[in-house]
Amino acid sequence: MKILIVILMVALVASLGSGFYYLMIDQGDKTKRRTFHSLGVRLSLAVTLLALIIYGVATGQLGHRNPWDAGPRPAAEKAAD
Repeated sequence: MKILIVILMVALVASLGSGFYYLMIDQGDKTKRRTFHSLGVRLSLAVTLLALIIYGVATGQLGHRNPWDAGPRPAAEKAAD
């Protein structure tokens, strides 16, 4: 799951770079729509990445493991604080 997320992030950065390249090369040429297609690819990758993250969190495959967060505490322990 995490490898897929990293691959999608790298693909997003690559799509962003290609969109910038096409924007600079085409310089507003109305017949070339490569920048627009690059935006579509980037949007599709972003939606896929978001769906993958939501799926991972919902199934429990992705979560937080912060050393400073011990997780939920029982109510009796909270009352003692």
